[in-house]
Amino acid sequence: MTKLVSFGLLILCSFSSYAGQCKTEIEQRNYQKAFIECTQEAEQGDGNAQTNLAMLYHFGRGVEQDKQKAIFWYTKAAEQDYSNAQNSLAFMYEKGEGVEQDKQKAIFWYTKAAEQGLYRSQFNLANIYYLGDGIEQDNQKAAYWFTKAAEQGHSGAQYNLAIMYSKGEGLEQDNQKSIYWYTKAAEQGYLDAQFNLALKYHIGDGLEQDNQKAAYWFTKAAEQGDSSAQYNLAFMYKKGEGVRKDKQMAVYWYTKAAEQGVSIAQNDLAVMYYQGEGIEQDKLKAAYWFTKAAEQGYARAQYNLALMYNVGDGVEQNKFLAKDYFNRSCDQGFEKACGELKKELNF
Repeated sequence: MTKLVSFGLLILCSFSSYAGQCKTEIEQRNYQKAFIECTQEAEQGDGNAQTNLAMLYHFGRGVEQDKQKAIFWYTKAAEQDYSNAQNSLAFMYEKGEGVEQDKQKAIFWYTKAAEQGLYRSQFNLANIYYLGDGIEQDNQKAAYWFTKAAEQGHSGAQYNLAIMYSKGEGLEQDNQKSIYWYTKAAEQGYLDAQFNLALKYHIGDGLEQDNQKAAYWFTKAAEQGDSSAQYNLAFMYKKGEGVRKDKQMAVYWYTKAAEQGVSIAQNDLAVMYYQGEGIEQDKLKAAYWFTKAAEQGYARAQYNLALMYNVGDGVEQNKFLAKDYFNRSCDQGFEKACGELKKELNF
């Protein structure tokens, strides 16, 4: 199982620190009073107040939402080199919020903020270079800006940088640096980094195989709801890889993954119900989970379900359904199902 890199833009409006009633009222969430104070201070040319006034207009806090006015005040502050305003203005140009979409202006303002060290803009700018969105794709510049953001602790940038080192995109392939950045992101709770790091420990990709560490990181990802991690963790508990063998825990994690629609987990959970491994034997539940997986096209589950219907094992015998599931499984190349169809069965 692998996880592919997924990029998304992050925008975070934070309030700059400065002495003024605008800031004080915002901190106390008195947005109507904040609007009055921020307007007065913004009109006097204060860039922080202009940024915060733009935010109030942008999100409709203390005043009716007006994205065009948000653009106006973000621009005022951006032209004074306030990086938060530059980032927000870039975002609005990129998305076409309150202004005609203009990727070039978005890139211009992201760059201004990124050069001032704003990690959110560094991350957003890196995404744009990586995807070639409104600009010629440039993996070297993407890697450069992801590195800048990653070094400031941005977990998404750390994860993306790890992917780029792993693939050798925009920089020399380096498994050690990939693992380093996966670890940084994983330690901050970045789910996909936890999963990929676990996978690397599990198969020994770029580092010494360590099933205990694999199980640790699969657990972290599984606890955040990642279905692939839940399945892998269940398998490790069933086999006793990196953890003490515990079939009850295997059932627990198979169930978590199965409930999220992972067909192989549904099949393996069904097998445990059928055999009574780690749980009381229950062939009806086995048939239920085999059916869930079979209806998703999982050939092994189709075969297992066909066997149950063929002889009435835990379910009412139904030769027609048995043949149907054998056929579905055989059509996918599952040889055991094809073998059953060759037998002279009384359908």
